[in-house]
Amino acid sequence: MRILSRYILREFLVPLSYCLLGFLGIYVIFELFDSFNRLMEGHPTLLDTVGFFAGYVSPYLEWLIPAALMLGTLYTMWNFCRHSEITAMRASGIGFSVIVRPILVVAAVFALAVACINEFYAPWASEKARKFRENRFVHKPQDDVENIAFYNIEARRIWRVDRFNPDHPNVLEGVHISFDREDRSRSCDITCPRAEFLDGMWWLINPETHHYDTMNNAVRSPTPELDALTLRSCPRFDETPYDFVLMNKAREFYSVRDMVHYLRRHPNLTKGERNDRVYDINAKLAAPFSCLIITLFAIPAGVATSRQSVSRGVIGALGMFFGFYALTIGCMILAKNGLLPAVPAAWCANLVFLAIGLVLFRKQR
Repeated sequence: MRILSRYILREFLVPLSYCLLGFLGIYVIFELFDSFNRLMEGHPTLLDTVGFFAGYVSPYLEWLIPAALMLGTLYTMWNFCRHSEITAMRASGIGFSVIVRPILVVAAVFALAVACINEFYAPWASEKARKFRENRFVHKPQDDVENIAFYNIEARRIWRVDRFNPDHPNVLEGVHISFDREDRSRSCDITCPRAEFLDGMWWLINPETHHYDTMNNAVRSPTPELDALTLRSCPRFDETPYDFVLMNKAREFYSVRDMVHYLRRHPNLTKGERNDRVYDINAKLAAPFSCLIITLFAIPAGVATSRQSVSRGVIGALGMFFGFYALTIGCMILAKNGLLPAVPAAWCANLVFLAIGLVLFRKQR
């Protein structure tokens, strides 16, 4: 790494760290005020407490990190210009894009980090933090979920489950499975006290099978030997414990993979419901790019701050920052009310402000 790049990186990371830690500290302090009494009553360990606050803050990082990047970039560029360092670098033949490259690389790294956090950490960590808070910061085994229904439309199978534990979703108790024909008449019912998912397939324990004709009248079994088994494997069942967990999971804790899986499993959603969920998928995918886009327009705003006035540059950057999220929220409202297609609405703010940032950046060159 060039000496210049190391210098710019160091000058940028210091204010960026202060801003990010400050934002995180504000969120933690506000939650601490609200939960202090319960924390004292529950006596959680230090590791549990840190895990709780990390999970609590994780869904907000997609907004906090871009805000920290904007303020860190503004301060760094203003500081460089105030000491005429940008002028000296340019006079030495160093291009503007080379000067700001370390800042953009850091923004890209944070964008990748936000994408990973949103997909692999925030969904389960925030759900765990909420349950830990509801249990007054005492570890309790998760309660069983009762009366779950799942309809596999493609296979025309309806599952009704009396009870299962989300921590052990491979075991279902009180299972009733109905099979439908193409004309929606019932062809078969299987009832068993217990079903287990082992070696990639479902095993039904002590199943009772009943067959029906198209008039819903009971008929003799065409496969009596199979129906007489006390332990029956079902290799053709493509349902998994994951399907039953999603049925009991709040939508706000879905990852992109969860959302895509839900859409694939529920092709019968109404147009409005599908549009709503497609928007959520694309919004999740678009969120990390805000780190790069906000940094891109904060760089010229920081240069303008030193050339003109501090207030003008800062207000301009803040105006674009809030404008970016105002457009994002506006497109979300329009998309969820069916007034805009889901995919363009989710990416609209990114594309508009990317274009604005590139124009402002090009003027500085």
